[in-house]
Amino acid sequence: MSTPAQAIRAGGAQPVGSGEIRSLTGLRAVAAVWVVVYHFQFTPGLGYDGYWEPLRPVIRAGATGVDLFFVLSGFVITLTYLERVGRTPSVREAGTFLWARVCRIWPVYALVTVVYGGWLLIKATRVTDGVVAYQVQQPVLDVWNFLLQLTMVQLWWYPASGGESWMGSAWSISAEWLAYVAFPLVALLLWRVRNAPLVLLGATAVLLMVPLAYTTYVHGGPVIAWSWLLRIGAAFLAGALTCLVVRRVRRTPRVEAAAATWALASLGAVAVGLWWGDWRGIDNDHSAFGGIVVLFFPVLVGALALSRTGLSALLSRESVVHGGRISFGLYLVHIPVFEVFWTLMDWWPKIAAGTSLWALLLAPVLLSTFVLAHLAHRFVEEPARKGLRRVLPTRRPAAAAPAAPVAAPARIAVVRGDRPVTPATAALLAGRSADVPRAEPAVAVPAQRSLSA
Repeated sequence: MSTPAQAIRAGGAQPVGSGEIRSLTGLRAVAAVWVVVYHFQFTPGLGYDGYWEPLRPVIRAGATGVDLFFVLSGFVITLTYLERVGRTPSVREAGTFLWARVCRIWPVYALVTVVYGGWLLIKATRVTDGVVAYQVQQPVLDVWNFLLQLTMVQLWWYPASGGESWMGSAWSISAEWLAYVAFPLVALLLWRVRNAPLVLLGATAVLLMVPLAYTTYVHGGPVIAWSWLLRIGAAFLAGALTCLVVRRVRRTPRVEAAAATWALASLGAVAVGLWWGDWRGIDNDHSAFGGIVVLFFPVLVGALALSRTGLSALLSRESVVHGGRISFGLYLVHIPVFEVFWTLMDWWPKIAAGTSLWALLLAPVLLSTFVLAHLAHRFVEEPARKGLRRVLPTRRPAAAAPAAPVAAPARIAVVRGDRPVTPATAALLAGRSADVPRAEPAVAVPAQRSLSA
C-alpha cells in the first residue's frame, strides 16, 4: 500500500487531512523562533545580543514577529473561510467559523492558562516584593480576571498590553480572538472588494502597515495607547488583502519565478531595515526601530504563497514545516518556562546568573520549550480539536469521487474535511507541493520581562 506522499508523487490526489501552503507554515516557524529568542535574551546575566553582534539587530527587533503572525493569520483565515463566510453570510456560517477557531486555539490555551495561573498563585504566597511575574504591570489574581483570561477577552477594554494578561504572551491571543469575532463582518467587505484592481489591493495592504511602521520609527516601538488594536487591525487586514491578490494571480512558471525573486528581495529589505533600526537606536538603548520592516511583510507573505523555489523551497522543508505546526504551543509555553527558570534563579543561589550550573542549564531550558510545544501539539491541540468538532459537528463538503489515474503527475491540494475546498482555495493551492503539513494557522505571541512585545 502506498503512502499519501507516494500517491501524490504518482499523480493521485492527496487524501483529506491537510492543506496549508508549506512555505507559509515554515515562515511561522521562523517567526516563532524569532520571538522565543527575543524573550530569552531577558534571562538575567545572559545578554547574548551584545555578544553576537551580527545577530543583535534581529534579536532586539524580535517583538516584530508578532506582527508577522498577524499578517499570516489574516492571509490564511481569508484563504480558508472567505467564500463560506463572505459569499453566503449567515449566523450559522459565522458560528461555524468561530467554533472552528475555538476548537483550534482554546484547549491548549486553557490548559496553559490554568497551569500557569496555579504557578502564579504559588509564587504569590512566597514573594515579599509583590512581583509574581516578570512584566511591567503585575497580574491581578482573582476569579474575575481568571474568567477574563479563560475567555480570551482580557485585553479588549484596555489601551495597553503590559499586564492585563497573566501570561504576557496571551495579549496577542486576546487580540487575535477579537479579529476572529470581527471576521464575519470583515468578510462581507472583503467579498465585495475582491475584484478590485490588483494594484489597488496590493498597495492598500502595504499602506495599512504604514501607521504601525511610523509609530515604530518615531517611538522605537508600537508604544502608543491602543497600539495592540492597531497591530492586529492593520496586520490582519493587510494579510487578508494580500490573500485577495494572490487568489487572482494566474500561476505560471514566469509568475512563480518572479514571486521567488520578490520573496528574496523582501527578505533582503527586512534585513536592511533591521540593521538600520539597530544603528538608529544606538543612542536610544537599541530600541526596536527595526520594527519598520512590517512594511515588507505583506509582500513577503504574498511572494512566498506564489512561489515554490528559492526561499519558499527552504521554508517548505519538513523540519521547518513541523516547527510551524507546533508554533502555537511554542508561543504559549515558552514564557511560563522562562518565568519558572528566572524565579528559580532568584530562589536558588546554585543557579544564580553567572554560576556554572546556570550556564549548563541555558540550552536545556531553551530547548525544553520546543519539546513541550511538540507534546502540546500532539497530545492536546490535535486530539482536543477533533474531540470538540464531534461535540458540535460542522457542515462538511460532500465526499469526492475517487481520483482516476493520470498519465502526467497532477498536483492537487485539499484542505481538512472540516474545511471545504472552495474554487479559489483550490486554484491557489493547485500546483503547489502536495506534501503539506497538518496544521492550521494560529497566532500566539510573546510576552515580556520588562518590555511589551
